[in-house]
Amino acid sequence: VTHVIPVPEGYVIGSCIKHIPIAGRNITSFIQSLLREREVGIPPEQSLETAKAIKERYCYICPDIAKEFAKYDTEPAKWMRHYEGMNAITKNPFGVDVGYERFLGPEIFFHPEFSNPDFTTPLSEIVDTVIQNCPIDVRRPLYNNIVLSGGSTMFRDFGRRLQRDIKRSVDARLRISENLSEGRIKPKPIDVSVISHHMQRYAVWFGGSMLASTPEFYQVCHTKAAYEEFGPSICRHNPVFGTMT
Repeated sequence: VTHVIPVPEGYVIGSCIKHIPIAGRNITSFIQSLLREREVGIPPEQSLETAKAIKERYCYICPDIAKEFAKYDTEPAKWMRHYEGMNAITKNPFGVDVGYERFLGPEIFFHPEFSNPDFTTPLSEIVDTVIQNCPIDVRRPLYNNIVLSGGSTMFRDFGRRLQRDIKRSVDARLRISENLSEGRIKPKPIDVSVISHHMQRYAVWFGGSMLASTPEFYQVCHTKAAYEEFGPSICRHNPVFGTMT
């Protein structure tokens, strides 16, 4: 699951949080299914492991999927890669030609219907919706400070593609507003900035580590002794999140 969480001025707006049923595991499974249709030399028990290795080593985000298909069809030798593996049981080597999987795997963030026909909303639209659901006075700062977190955001050009798609949605909305006013209102352009950073891959762990290192952490957590005294029901309440039913 991928979460989109608005945090204006250090406060989480819980009612605006949204998530999409797509994450790194889904990309791996999608690549695995693509390889199954084409490659016959992969040991069945290593297909998931092979798909994960290909995802981490060769995948990237493309700006235009139609043009990317054309590139591979025109110059396959330039864009295709070859993955070498070894059968864990027989110790025999096997090879996999990696083609369209390089960009089709991560593309499910922007075209989720490729892998899940029940969910068709791209990540960029979810981010835009979350910000639009927030109070109007914090929307511009949120658009200008979209921070990536997690291993699945590490694909090359992920931030650039997300920023471009969100910017298109924002600009289209501003044009509609201007047209509805028949040109009398000129909306101020909205800056969209998607931020990549050196803590990106482990940002969730790093944030939890920072919280655990503060003195306040022990005021909002439950001890082992309290759990043993009250049982699992103690987890239904937390001073930070309130009562959970």
